Amino acid sequence: MLDERKLKILQAIIHNYITCAEPVGSRLISKKYSLGVSSATIRNEMADLEDLGYLTQPHTSAGRVPSDKAYRLYVDKLLKNDNVKFNSIEAIKDFLLEEIGEFDRILQSSAKILSKITNYTSLAIAPQIKESKIKHIQLVPVDKTKVLVVIVTENGLVKNTLLRIDNNLSYDQLNKISNFLNSRIKGHYISDLNKDIEESLIDEMFKFRKTIKNIIPLVNQSLDSHKTDNLYSDGVTKIFDFPEYSDIDKAKAFISFIENKSSVLDMLLNTGHDDIEIRIGKENCYDEIKDCSLITATYSFKGKTIGKIGVIGPTRMEYSKVISVVKSLAVVLSEIIDMDDYNRYLGR
Repeated sequence: MLDERKLKILQAIIHNYITCAEPVGSRLISKKYSLGVSSATIRNEMADLEDLGYLTQPHTSAGRVPSDKAYRLYVDKLLKNDNVKFNSIEAIKDFLLEEIGEFDRILQSSAKILSKITNYTSLAIAPQIKESKIKHIQLVPVDKTKVLVVIVTENGLVKNTLLRIDNNLSYDQLNKISNFLNSRIKGHYISDLNKDIEESLIDEMFKFRKTIKNIIPLVNQSLDSHKTDNLYSDGVTKIFDFPEYSDIDKAKAFISFIENKSSVLDMLLNTGHDDIEIRIGKENCYDEIKDCSLITATYSFKGKTIGKIGVIGPTRMEYSKVISVVKSLAVVLSEIIDMDDYNRYLGR
């Protein structure tokens, strides 16, 4: 463990580098921060911090920059006394409530707000629909051979899929099937709609066995093919604002990675399920983001984690601000989805 003087010097270096993006020298630290020690002492301590792996010296510059190890120490140990309280959360909540509708829309708005406040690229995962409970299912006729299957989940997701049918069913018949399905599968997880449930439904409503036999496999197949539809991002090109990404090829590699929804979804789903998760630099498994930090927070419905929201940007990140904003927004999303008004809007 570093002694108190080394910690103060390292914290000062990190603060300055986050703000200015320039290698930090001992004279600057001595002049700018009241640490009570000479420039020579600071220089010696910086040399020790470099030997310990907390600082690196780019090129032949006299200054040093923090390493991933330094940022990890900063986040885990030094940030407790340096956390910024985010005071605009009620205004954001009010704004999102004005946008109230399907939860996907609220999440899209949240991603935009998060990117605007932090100036980093924001990412958000909507609830995994196959791990959601069914609130309502409705079959709506489109023409003689097509039926629109509308699924509403308890946590506010609405998904539509088109079903082809062999026989012409009237609106009343489809409504009868819808009511029957709601009476049997309401409250079930979509992932539990298996062969046993399908066969049980067919036995109970034999007259419409062909339609029922087609619905459940089609719904599961449709949802499997749209796994990345519940991933949102905003502010992707903001990466160009940072000097670390003045290299166009490096910036393009970052943008290409963010646009690959499968990779981003895999990255977010594998960051753990703690209230707040922070991955710094080489802690990220993808080469394209090994110079980035990823900060995510989970949001929940009735105490169960159902999604994530967060930001990704250079390791020279304003951790205090970002952690506070991401945490606060995740809390707001949890509160909105649990609200009585929102539940009434969804017809619960």
